[in-house]
Amino acid sequence: MTQRKGEKPTISIQEHMAIDVCPGPIQPIKQISDYFPRYPRGLPPAVPHVGPLRSALSTSSAAATATASAESDRPNEDNPDRACAGATASLQAVKRDEEPDVEGYDSDDSTTLGTLEFSLQYDQENNALHCTINKAKGLKPMDHNGLSDPYVKLHLLPGASKANKLRTKTLHNTLNPVWSETLTYYGITDEDMVRKTLRISVCDEDKFRHNEFIGETRIPLKKLKPNQIKNFNNCLEKQLPVNKTEDKSLEERGRIMISLKYNTQKSCLVVGIIRCAHLAAMDANGFSDPYVKTYLKPDENKKSKHKTAVKKKTLNPEFNEEFCYDIKYADLTKKTLEVTVWDYDIGKSNDFIGGVSLGINANGERLKHWFDCLKNKDKKIERWHTLTNELPGSLND
Repeated sequence: MTQRKGEKPTISIQEHMAIDVCPGPIQPIKQISDYFPRYPRGLPPAVPHVGPLRSALSTSSAAATATASAESDRPNEDNPDRACAGATASLQAVKRDEEPDVEGYDSDDSTTLGTLEFSLQYDQENNALHCTINKAKGLKPMDHNGLSDPYVKLHLLPGASKANKLRTKTLHNTLNPVWSETLTYYGITDEDMVRKTLRISVCDEDKFRHNEFIGETRIPLKKLKPNQIKNFNNCLEKQLPVNKTEDKSLEERGRIMISLKYNTQKSCLVVGIIRCAHLAAMDANGFSDPYVKTYLKPDENKKSKHKTAVKKKTLNPEFNEEFCYDIKYADLTKKTLEVTVWDYDIGKSNDFIGGVSLGINANGERLKHWFDCLKNKDKKIERWHTLTNELPGSLND
């Protein structure tokens, strides 16, 4: 195509777009990551593409580095500590580049449930287990405000139930609560110290929903030495499954202290009902109205029944009552003492709380208590016993 003199050259729209859009080789579009690269963990940084901003920064940093190196060449010869400090700083800079992105991890994996500080002491003389809950640190937030309303509850395993649950007060809006509160289990025997485990759970209290579980820790009581305080600072763990094969008939309903004495002068067995502790709550108000009944079986004449007074609205009643059974010493080996605890109700049947049997057919502490009574005439032998939901014999209230 010839062009006349004085005429402007004509350019097609295709040529115009090609000139404006593609004036040269196609270049990649700049991204923020080009200016702030993240190197793969464990790999040395590669030489990145140098853009306008990078070249300007590198030029200024190179000049500063040259000036600093010129000034530091002489002092480093006389001061090796400064040279080591510089090398350490460079290593720390590399380590900072290798830090993982914490925000990219799932919260359950990157955070802990917290720690709990507490102490335990077994008072062997008084058959008591003292649990002092001191404080917790770094608990997992459970509420929308990023805090929690934590409290601690205790259970004895196996046989956990509401009867052997103890709990602290609730502290609101904190992840580092300080309770400094002592909870005490009464009626703890040497047998319990061998086979029982203390479960300590930290929970978040909610007014309008179910309380939420935060974490727990478990301590076998056999780790404790009598009359010695042992301190713990344990990390909380996720809830561990409870053995469902455990016999539910052995669910604990509380503890009872019984005294036995055979009076040789009167030829009678003196049974003392001293007190109960941690009884199961049978009423809607969270308490019970307990009383105790005793039987010496077999009871051919059905005259061995004795009953204590009713103690109102309590789970830790004190009775201090004694009953006498006229019986020959030789016949005690054929007898079984059945003790049951009941909740008194007006206008309806009384509720069975728990029971225990002492005699030659018993085992463990119950058998030992009976034998100690037979061996030590005219001596009062006191023992704590665990009440279970198993009704001894076929007793009816």
